[in-house]
Amino acid sequence: MAYTTQDVHNKVKKLLYSLTGITLADNKDIMISNRIDKLKRNCSFSGDIMELLDSIEQGNKVTEFINSFTTNKTHFFREDFHFVDLRDRVLPSFASSGTKIEMYCSASSTGEEPYSMAMTVLETKELLNKNINASIIATDIDTNVLQYAANGIYRYSKSSKEFPSWIKPQKYFKRRVQKNLSGEEVLIKVNDDLKRMINFQVMNLNDSSYPFSKNQFDVIFFIFLLIYFSLEDQNTILKKLFKYLKIGGTLYLGHSENPQDLVNYVKRVGQNIFVKEKEIT
Repeated sequence: MAYTTQDVHNKVKKLLYSLTGITLADNKDIMISNRIDKLKRNCSFSGDIMELLDSIEQGNKVTEFINSFTTNKTHFFREDFHFVDLRDRVLPSFASSGTKIEMYCSASSTGEEPYSMAMTVLETKELLNKNINASIIATDIDTNVLQYAANGIYRYSKSSKEFPSWIKPQKYFKRRVQKNLSGEEVLIKVNDDLKRMINFQVMNLNDSSYPFSKNQFDVIFFIFLLIYFSLEDQNTILKKLFKYLKIGGTLYLGHSENPQDLVNYVKRVGQNIFVKEKEIT
């Protein structure tokens, strides 16, 4: 049966939405074509693409499909004002009380964000000279990036300016120089103190419920995710996540995102920083 490139792209969009809830805009055709090539490589497939997509629709190679089409852009201390707020406003109260702080990082990608959260905990602990008992659950739907995150090895460039002035990377990473075809590259490996704080898990935000307890978290990082979902689905996901945040807990969103229908249940305390005031009734 004859089909067009647009037919293939429409099939990809439909599959991605049904599996993940992610909506691809009409201007993503070049990206879709590139990701189709990646999908074929991931599946070691050289046949008819529609046959492969039909097979995925029937439940085969679903992980490979999801890993090929999810976007994993991130870096350490992205939107560093969130981490400054965590350091200056949130963590000191837990240092004083001795209460454990439980945090969640959604769509943690290759791990830079949860490791930034962990570095902020250790930095605050040293700053206040008090113990802070913290745990971080970090989830993503892409199994490849979760493995990368768990390994905790990253390329490093001094010119990248990923780390704010109050973080000294040498405290939290082991450095090694590796030769490659273009010369040398610097690799940094996360230390065990950071790794011990984080539990990486596979999770799909499109699932009807999440594997957490009601009011489990004191902090939720949900940064630059809403842009991948329709307005209706943004609200659905935010409301699902919200029930796992404690009253008085903090929700961090990306600078271009807003709390949608949660606006009546939170108090804004900073740039896209929201504190939960009441449950949704």
